[in-house]
Amino acid sequence: MTDALTDTGPRRSRRASAGRRAKPPRRRRRVWRWIALSLVLLVLAAGGVGYWLYSDLNGNIKGVDLEKAIGDDRPQKLPTSGQNLLVLGSDSRSGANASLGTGNVSGARSDTALVIHIPEGRKKAVAVSIPRDTLVTRPECTGKDGSALPSAKRVMFNSVYSLAGPACVVKTVEQMSGVRMDHFVEIDFAGFKGLVDAIGGVTVTVDQDIHDKSSGLDLSAGTHRLDGTQSLQFVRTRHGIGDGSDLGRIGLQQQFLIALLSEIKKQDLLGSPTKAFRIADKLTESLTTDSGLASLTKLADFGRSMNGVDPSTMETIMLPVRYDTQDPNRVVAAQPQAGRLWQALRKDQEIPESAKKSPATGG
Repeated sequence: MTDALTDTGPRRSRRASAGRRAKPPRRRRRVWRWIALSLVLLVLAAGGVGYWLYSDLNGNIKGVDLEKAIGDDRPQKLPTSGQNLLVLGSDSRSGANASLGTGNVSGARSDTALVIHIPEGRKKAVAVSIPRDTLVTRPECTGKDGSALPSAKRVMFNSVYSLAGPACVVKTVEQMSGVRMDHFVEIDFAGFKGLVDAIGGVTVTVDQDIHDKSSGLDLSAGTHRLDGTQSLQFVRTRHGIGDGSDLGRIGLQQQFLIALLSEIKKQDLLGSPTKAFRIADKLTESLTTDSGLASLTKLADFGRSMNGVDPSTMETIMLPVRYDTQDPNRVVAAQPQAGRLWQALRKDQEIPESAKKSPATGG
């Protein structure tokens, strides 16, 4: 019995020793706990940074509640799934816009106005430019100072923005066209320049030399890759082409719109989060939309719904206008062409050729 006890004792001792050796030393376990904790903190920090970036970009976007600002006095929505988007380019010279060489004019106007109609099926879009010098009837609105702004006839279209802001521009477009705007997007000079620079420029081709001392644009005939500053000059130039009027500038703006949309579509933003963030940062800091688009997620959802639209098939039209009989420096909507154009958009139908011909052909 003594031999058996003597024989089994050492074996238990060795197994116990082996078991103790199998456990990692306390110091090593402590190291692994710190590594695990650090990884958790890193993930939480990354999530926090992501949320902060999202909140920061989201906070950049300024939203306007059209239902509250305009009320019920609006055209009916399309009976189809078609959409109408009003795009405004404001010419404010304040803030970041002051250093862009755009002059010293006070206040801000809607330098560019496009009604973009996306028909049911989201395959082909139509962009209708409204000349800034068009004389319109401004509906009753609320002025920027909060006071009531009475209706007025024969006011320049681009003056509506400076007096009453984007909601009144939407209301003016709706009343002159009978077409309900589902959304609106406004971007200023600085935001436009920043967007173009963020995507690396836009390529355009011009068939004649353009030299405009007013805008600063200096291009020879041919193909050019324009940076943000040059792009801003391009869409603002008018003295270097056509008859020097706003009607000539519209052609360049429409050409650039197609080139810009084509550039955005072909770039793989999802494959480059850094570029996507840089573009979103530049765009949102100068962006105002209706409340239905006033967040990154809403903008992204709307953008994805437009994926089927090919910019190369987008049709660009200028609102048919004629020179005003009292002031040849102003234009008014030409009838019956303008009426036929708006009717086609209201009914989500193809625009007849007769609705695209403008008696005023400057540029």
